[in-house]
Amino acid sequence: MTRRAIAALLTLLWGLPPVVAQTERERRIDELISAYHRLDQFHGSVLVAESGQVVLKKGYGLANRESGVPNAPNTKFRLGSITKQFTAALVLQLVEQGKLKLDGRIGDYLLECPKKVGERVTIHQLLNHTSGIPSYTGFPDFVAKRSRDPLTPLELARLYWEKELEFDPGSRFAYNNSGYHLLGVLIEKISGQPYAKALQERILTPLGMKDTGYDDFDTILPNRASGYRPVLDGYLNAAYVDMSLPYSAGALYSTVEDLYAWDQALYADKLLSPKSKTLMFQPGMNNYGYGWAIDQAAIPGLDRKVPRIAHGGGINGFTTVLTRLPAERHLIVLLSNTPGRSRLGEINDGIMAVLYGQEPARPKQSIAQVLYAVMKGEGIQAAAARYRKLKAEQPEEFDFRERELNTLGYALMNEAKKIQDAIEILKLNVEAYPKSSNACDSLAEAYARDGQKELAVQHYEQALALNPKNANAAKWLEKLRK
Repeated sequence: MTRRAIAALLTLLWGLPPVVAQTERERRIDELISAYHRLDQFHGSVLVAESGQVVLKKGYGLANRESGVPNAPNTKFRLGSITKQFTAALVLQLVEQGKLKLDGRIGDYLLECPKKVGERVTIHQLLNHTSGIPSYTGFPDFVAKRSRDPLTPLELARLYWEKELEFDPGSRFAYNNSGYHLLGVLIEKISGQPYAKALQERILTPLGMKDTGYDDFDTILPNRASGYRPVLDGYLNAAYVDMSLPYSAGALYSTVEDLYAWDQALYADKLLSPKSKTLMFQPGMNNYGYGWAIDQAAIPGLDRKVPRIAHGGGINGFTTVLTRLPAERHLIVLLSNTPGRSRLGEINDGIMAVLYGQEPARPKQSIAQVLYAVMKGEGIQAAAARYRKLKAEQPEEFDFRERELNTLGYALMNEAKKIQDAIEILKLNVEAYPKSSNACDSLAEAYARDGQKELAVQHYEQALALNPKNANAAKWLEKLRK
């Protein structure tokens, strides 16, 4: 080959785009998530970093099912409670500036707060869910009747701080959206800025997080994912929620790429001092710090536990998980727009296994989806027979956990209005899990809805015998006996 020919060949090769080989880690993680996606158990975007370096960022499924837009690394998802860690960071910044004290009382800063709460609850107790303030998202019918109505932060605060404390502050842990909502009210009061503006100026802009912000329905937001809810025959659009309600406890949107930038910033001192980060990641009751859960993760096959800092989120149409493994600077970000079917916990555990050189558990097909397909074509008795046959012959291929039939039973009751089919499915669940108080409780409810009072009482009594702390069974048993 002449020198001129060699030069021409090299010029040609250099002009071609580089071929990037998929690493073994990336291949294994991608195969795992793809397997969940094929089983309709994950739709969303993923980012995985190993030792601080991104090894996988990819979308699976559709961001918008109506127009066929795929999920991608820059798709924006609502975060739900991952918002809380950003709120905690804003609070710690105000503490560093001497404008707020962790042991200060709410009433020191908000004169509007009733004394029965303001004089007893500290900022620290709001941050780590030990305040005793009732959580507004747990109020009866709040989601059904109030979630569409916009409220100012103080209007919503008055709904929960007028109520009695559920326990003495600092004595117990109870996960609490009211506490983080109230922290947003404090941030606005002390900073003199709306929560969204304080967040933008103090965290998002300094970190270059251009695809993160406070969500609302009116804004035209490029690359926004639509949220969905699963039903028996597919998906429907998620129910509307006015974003003034989740507020500083759950109103942010972001991308997997921006959350990687957030993770990396927490290893530096640009946003928070080392002292503040120590406080944020110090586990308190229930291993909860400030906006994070902190624990030691056991990975099957690994002879040691792994330090883990993580949080999940859930809001209409979306579920999320952010897991930091700080000893090795690994990161897992999972953002999904199909809650109810997406198995984020299992996927997260599988990715951790791969990162530490172990074999992940493989996904299993939902037995509930199989049974529903049989029911539509052959009837409920054929579905029950199929369940028993598959459980006997292929127990490793399908997900036979208790929740599968329980979820199907409630879907048949509520969505399809097929109470007799629901009863048969829930009877099958009691047969499979005879020592489960929850399975008996669910069957009792189905009998009660069908007007079969004696059978309802019988199964509520059984549920209570299996678990004397089953408050739902006790409540309904009392009502039925009256």
